[in-house]
Amino acid sequence: MAAQAFRSIRDIPLEEYFTPGHRACQGCGETIAVRHILKAAGPDVIVVTATGCLEVTSTPYPYTAWAVPWYHVAFENAAAVASGVESALKALMRKKLIPEKKIHVVCFAGDGGTADIGFQALSGALERGHDFLYVCLDNEAYMNTGIQRSSSTPYGAWTTTSPPGKVRPVGQMTYKKDLPSIFAAHGIPYVATATVSYPLDLINKAKKGLEVNGPAYLHVYTPCAPGWRIPSEKVIQVSRLGVQTGVFPLYEIENGQLKLTVKLGRRKPVTEYLKMQGRFRHLSDKDIEVIQRFVDERAAKLGLPPLEAST
Repeated sequence: MAAQAFRSIRDIPLEEYFTPGHRACQGCGETIAVRHILKAAGPDVIVVTATGCLEVTSTPYPYTAWAVPWYHVAFENAAAVASGVESALKALMRKKLIPEKKIHVVCFAGDGGTADIGFQALSGALERGHDFLYVCLDNEAYMNTGIQRSSSTPYGAWTTTSPPGKVRPVGQMTYKKDLPSIFAAHGIPYVATATVSYPLDLINKAKKGLEVNGPAYLHVYTPCAPGWRIPSEKVIQVSRLGVQTGVFPLYEIENGQLKLTVKLGRRKPVTEYLKMQGRFRHLSDKDIEVIQRFVDERAAKLGLPPLEAST
């Protein structure tokens, strides 16, 4: 049976499973995303979280922000542990040791723990077909350990390990790894992108991913105020501009079929997105033109609307 979609903000459950009192930065995109995803999951859920900002800020001993069962595991093995939890639940139900019912398994990891260190474990778990939802909270760098680049860091971004200088004035020299396409290529039932500035789209995709039979992958764009050099009150605006410019398109791939999920008018130029963030302040007009061409080429492949006319 297809998951019943939430049609308005008023439909979203009031219960909180990721509670106030965590130590995340004001405006943290990760915590906003986690709160909504757990509302979609409900109380019958077990969460596995890789090392990172989310783990550090939500569990300062002896406190916790988690109102559901929660595991902290290493950077590299979150998907392996989640697949073990899912297999254990099946075995316990088969042996009649616990009641037979749907218990969701959700795995949270950052882009470092997904695109880099945890990539192998996640690929294996998806290939084996474990029934769990894997959520990549993508803030585009290793924020917890000092804003180092990851393979999800976009071209041109400043990080502490990709600083602009005389030899490489653009900063980050490589392009962002396309994780949703990589994991869709595993043939899993559901892959989607989402972000915190479109909460209904986010929570409905989480709900759909939780209800499919088999593995689901949700890639969530979660701006980081200190790492992106933006004011905390601008996190949602930056996130929305990421979608409106085509930098981060919103879509789902269900049983191999891609569908755009947020309709846009003409795309805004990427300079509106870049100029709000201190991590891109060093870019020249020529650098921005390179980024615009890259976004335009990908937008054309996805069927996004054309760029709005310049005034």
